Amino acid sequence: MTAVELAATTRRLYELGWMRGTSGNVSVRTQLDPPQLLVSASGFSKYQAGVEHAVVTDEFGIAIDGQSHKPSAEAAVHAAIISEVGAGAVVHVHALASVLAAARWPDGVVLRDLEQLKGLGRSAENDDVRFPVVANSQDMAVLSADIRRAIDPRTPAVLVGGHGMYVWGADLEDAANRTESVDWLLQWALMDPIMGSGADTKGIKT
Repeated sequence: MTAVELAATTRRLYELGWMRGTSGNVSVRTQLDPPQLLVSASGFSKYQAGVEHAVVTDEFGIAIDGQSHKPSAEAAVHAAIISEVGAGAVVHVHALASVLAAARWPDGVVLRDLEQLKGLGRSAENDDVRFPVVANSQDMAVLSADIRRAIDPRTPAVLVGGHGMYVWGADLEDAANRTESVDWLLQWALMDPIMGSGADTKGIKT
């Protein structure tokens, strides 16, 4: 059933325009002892996502032997996030808003007093919520370590400069819902005239 959910979540995110071409990947923790994950396969067009595109990996994102597909190259990053925060699932997308926001605010995006923040389990009032930003790397060990260091346990997302974002949750539905919330918040930040002016108003840091 989880492979079906993985495929459905992938198609959902593709239809939102966040998994163009073969970009993006999704993972879910399926077993605790020994730890196992189900991760998107590498190099397929996401509109075609099916159960055959789910690859079983160990706790480090390395594929279990005997499967017909390789996991995404970023499986190690998913595994690192799940290990660090105890998440049940991770979504990685190349949403344009995440790339633009990371470029505009490389030290992190801080928002407050927005109802949509409740979609991340944060308060809609008097709560500074910071989305960390890390530099991109083609070395998954480096990227994983940088994301681990940047994670704020209260905020289930990290932006990757010139790349996209990772968002996590208790399960696939939770992670996908949070991804939608993060994208809305980043789009708002990019369009808000106060954020765009570079002003520090009402606790919003730029």
